[in-house]
Amino acid sequence: MPARVLWLTLGFISIACGIAGVLLPLVPTTPFLLLAALAFARSSPRLHNWLVTHPRLGPPIADWRAHGAIRRRSKIVAVAVMGATLLLSVAMNLSGMVLLVQAVVMCASAVFILTRPDGPLGDE
Repeated sequence: MPARVLWLTLGFISIACGIAGVLLPLVPTTPFLLLAALAFARSSPRLHNWLVTHPRLGPPIADWRAHGAIRRRSKIVAVAVMGATLLLSVAMNLSGMVLLVQAVVMCASAVFILTRPDGPLGDE
């Protein structure tokens, strides 16, 4: 199979995972979008341009590339969803081990997210 097809496949899978990350807690969005941008840059200039100029998907890529930044609103939403998910898990009476693993992973994720800069223009 040609390398271009493999990069295209990786790009589409990464886009799907990135979009899933918008909807699902603990699934990251920006890393998958960055991977998709890399894959499309190596396989399809048209798809790469579409992704980086997309009004919803492009700004996180630009913020991360230029400043290693995550917008403040995205940080707030991510941490709030993680907290709500943990509370839901407690309400569902999940086992202590599951709750502990969730809490550790979510806390580590929240620390990473909250320690990234907000970007050059703050929260837009």
